[in-house]
Amino acid sequence: MTAAVALGAPGAALAAPGYVPHELLVGYRSGPVAAATTNFVAELGARRANPAAGARAQVLHLRPGQSVIAAAERLRRRPGVAFAEPNYIAHLAGPFYPNDPGRSGAPYGWEKLQWNLLPGTGIDAPDAWANLLAAGVPGGKGVTVAILDTGVAYRNWHQFRRSPDLGSTRFVAPYDFVSGNRYPLDRNGHGTFVASIVGESTNNGVGLAGIAYGASIMPLRILDASGLGDENTIARGIRYAVRHGAQVINLSLEFLPNEVSSSNQIPEIVGAINFAHQHGVIIVGAAGNDQGTRIAYPARARNVISVGATTKDRCLAGYSNGGAGLDLVAPGGGSDALLPSDPNCFPNRSLPSIYQMTLVHPPQWGRFGYPGYYIGTSMSAPEVSATCALVIASGVLGPHPSPAQVLMRLEQTAVPLGGAHPNASYGFGLLDAGAATAPPAPSPPPAQPAQAGGASPTG
Repeated sequence: MTAAVALGAPGAALAAPGYVPHELLVGYRSGPVAAATTNFVAELGARRANPAAGARAQVLHLRPGQSVIAAAERLRRRPGVAFAEPNYIAHLAGPFYPNDPGRSGAPYGWEKLQWNLLPGTGIDAPDAWANLLAAGVPGGKGVTVAILDTGVAYRNWHQFRRSPDLGSTRFVAPYDFVSGNRYPLDRNGHGTFVASIVGESTNNGVGLAGIAYGASIMPLRILDASGLGDENTIARGIRYAVRHGAQVINLSLEFLPNEVSSSNQIPEIVGAINFAHQHGVIIVGAAGNDQGTRIAYPARARNVISVGATTKDRCLAGYSNGGAGLDLVAPGGGSDALLPSDPNCFPNRSLPSIYQMTLVHPPQWGRFGYPGYYIGTSMSAPEVSATCALVIASGVLGPHPSPAQVLMRLEQTAVPLGGAHPNASYGFGLLDAGAATAPPAPSPPPAQPAQAGGASPTG
């Protein structure tokens, strides 16, 4: 049996409110602003900010540990109180930055870990999220992405537990091709990590952010607890995903290049890939982590978007495969490759990995966290898969874009890297989700005809 392997790694955060902690904004119907809250302030030990002259509203400062929401509900019942609300925080219009706290416990802490989603170092998810919100399809709502991997911690079942930050994620048509049942629960952590990159619940005050957080995830277990899977099982998973409505299929796995060097060696998978392509389904594959100059299969197969990995420096990652036919790169974390001609590359630097919530101590199926050892093209591929979902949902290519149209959109909007465009190290460049989902610029108004003058034409 020739086996494919998962790429990238071996086998509850605090809620973050979107308002100023400990502050309550109170409005009054009539009379002095202090009258309605004097007893209330004494009861809670709160203090009042001095209101402006003539104001009928003021800010109350609660003691640490007191619930702002509960205090507001109690105060609304007091005579003379017109409203009592948290002091909500507004943000600049433009890019959307969700409130997920990461490890910090503070709103927007995800930015400290998820450099791969930010503009500049990563794929510019905030602009993509804003584009999808403006289009009325937040996070790629309405699109289904199939994750063919080690399974996903998507539900509670016997000893298994759902990942704390997948509570609002929608899962459809799950299946375990390894065990032969309808419960593809993760025994490794890799599949949960990959699925979370695509669709982790977002702006929920928990954990980190998922790129296509509004999309539906189809969890399909085709790799075992060691991260290994055979050709027949993977091919069955691809065909199942197509028949059950997936629009994007993510393959964060590779056949080792010294074992599979030709598409003729994996005819079942190639046939399944072609079946998906004929049905308009996009397949995204990881280029491989072998430091090679040839893309690994199945990413190398025709009709698969092949994805290499970059670091926080926007340099090719030292482990990432490249070569002819590479389509795109996306953040995979780790150290820079030795590319003397690329000014972005500093191989001696210590650079961060990719972070997402997943299992941290299998087989302890209820322990989740943010392991720091996930690097690889396994992490790059789902960033592209998620962006494909956003492009489809955004409507920038019409209601039913073909795989070729979506790929062309990603290539045309990618950030060129490494000189010639495309090239063997970076393909067409670094994925730019913000640019890929941006609506077309409005057409300029037609030019007005010039006013007729008094001069006569020359002969």
